[in-house]
Amino acid sequence: MPATETLLAFFLASLVLAVAPGPDNLFVLTQAALRGRSAGLAVTLGLCTGLLVHTTAVALGLAALFAASALAFTLLKLCGAGYLLWLAWQAWRASSTSIRTAPEDRLSGWQLYRRGILMNITNPKVSVFFLAFLPQFADPARGPLTQQLLLLGAIFMVATILVFGGIALLAGMLGACLTRSPGLQRIMNRLTATVFVGLALKLALSER
Repeated sequence: MPATETLLAFFLASLVLAVAPGPDNLFVLTQAALRGRSAGLAVTLGLCTGLLVHTTAVALGLAALFAASALAFTLLKLCGAGYLLWLAWQAWRASSTSIRTAPEDRLSGWQLYRRGILMNITNPKVSVFFLAFLPQFADPARGPLTQQLLLLGAIFMVATILVFGGIALLAGMLGACLTRSPGLQRIMNRLTATVFVGLALKLALSER
């Protein structure tokens, strides 16, 4: 097991990385603003479940495939970009009342949770990032590397939940305003669609 000071340093670094603007916290922000705090928290849990997949992949050495294989990396990132474009289309065509008042257009907590998972696991850069980041805090002299990497991944997820959960709670305040303003709802739908398109392009054009 890594030393306590190493785990503390890793936790602080993870907090900083979670706060830095990126696709995942933007996703939480927009969903919480549009659909409420519970939606943002559901997405947060989904994203963290995706992190569990990446952590396991790194611990088992599978992420090395995406670092070494251009084809595998390209296929996965295109799948992720396609999913983001589909979300953009859904947001763009949403009516101004669909956020809170149209039952057929509402997304359940489970659906939002799945969105978070899919967005995270279809971004191969997360696995590559974990492959580069987690081993820096592991020490072969302090026990099995697989266990250390899984522990570091769990700590990273805790930091992510704290930061993204805070974002969801704060953005949820904006959601209360949206329910009283159809015009603001339409603007947020368009902004959300734009964010998704931007994230899809960024992912599609990313390099290893």
